[in-house]
Amino acid sequence: MSRLTFISNPKKAVPMANYMRNQFSFLGIPKPQRAEAEKVLLKESRQWSTVKLQEEIFYYYQQNEREYQYVAIDLFNKNVLRLELVELKNYLPLVAAKEWWDSIDSWRKGFNDYVKAYPETLTEVFSWFYQAEDFWFRRISINLQLQSKTATDLLLLEKAILNDRQTNEFFIQKAIGWSLREYSKTDPLYVTEFIAKNNLSRLAVREGSRLLKKASKK
Repeated sequence: MSRLTFISNPKKAVPMANYMRNQFSFLGIPKPQRAEAEKVLLKESRQWSTVKLQEEIFYYYQQNEREYQYVAIDLFNKNVLRLELVELKNYLPLVAAKEWWDSIDSWRKGFNDYVKAYPETLTEVFSWFYQAEDFWFRRISINLQLQSKTATDLLLLEKAILNDRQTNEFFIQKAIGWSLREYSKTDPLYVTEFIAKNNLSRLAVREGSRLLKKASKK
């Protein structure tokens, strides 16, 4: 199959770019349309060697328009469990490129799936993001174990949160709240006590305790 190309739709490209604060160029391809166009590519990618996979992911990610970065990340997430740990690390330069919440959270999903499938790699993968100078990487360290439920390594989660509890960055505080809110589905008492004994930001507390408040009203 030849490489995927999209035809621009300027009427949709403008509002899509505006939604992302005009940080990236868009072609105007909505997610459902992109997903339909990707189907054959994603299916074929399962048969590629991991060397070819990396080549194609790098190719798509380096294109100008944001939709191609989404294709690259979709290829990564579709194939991430086929990678060796050393191959997984090769993608960190892409994670660090063209960063915004949409790409970071999508990359995070792939790393999340990997450490859940191969829990022995959790500490190593966590170390790639924890205490990084790049706050987007630290966001991944905080959210790396989302939906791990009882398998969550609480020591790593606490390290990631406490490392950044004084950080003023909005996307960090949202990440802290997100992780606490998600884990409160598994252990609400732990989250209640963690919030009570740590000096977290108002935003992190509000986001992290949202489900606790709902549960208390039942």
